[in-house]
Amino acid sequence: MPAGWSLLPPGDAALTRRVKAAGEFWLVQEKRGRRMFSRGVWAPAATIERIQAELEGERSTDAYAKRREADAKRREQAQSDYVGEFTTAVRQYLAFHPKHADLGDRLAEAVARHATPVGSGTVARTNRIPVEQRAEAAVIAWMRHQTTAYDSLKIPRVKGKRREVRRMLAAKSKELLHQYRQGQPASDDCVLRAALRN
Repeated sequence: MPAGWSLLPPGDAALTRRVKAAGEFWLVQEKRGRRMFSRGVWAPAATIERIQAELEGERSTDAYAKRREADAKRREQAQSDYVGEFTTAVRQYLAFHPKHADLGDRLAEAVARHATPVGSGTVARTNRIPVEQRAEAAVIAWMRHQTTAYDSLKIPRVKGKRREVRRMLAAKSKELLHQYRQGQPASDDCVLRAALRN
């Protein structure tokens, strides 16, 4: 490492951006599986200290506090809007028969509650696919974990085996949803009803 350099740990995105923009730096990353994790940035210690002092000065102003508060409100509103949009998409995907509408509403709320928190890493948080596809995938994932023994299954570590098990469980989940869409009578020991009671 060059003399006079120090490691800026990850965690303050604004500080990291400014240090990188200020000149020379070395990025430290660790690969785990398919994902890359930042472990910080090596840069001249004088640069890091100078930019930290500038940022602290900016962050101590009233204007900065007001902007942070406005940003937080905007994010909360955007999250609230998205939860509503996603819940509606889940209800539309479920399309339960009117006599099972109450169960459909409870299921939509449960799936949205699980899938939409920021940072949850669920399929509902991706922008790569339309919201209708996210809703379908989130329902199937929720049912896989709540209405089947998937979490306790011992799946052999053979390429494609986990995908095969997931496809099989998804088919069973879709079959169960189809019964509710058709308005067929549901038994009290139905796994979906039991999962929503918990």
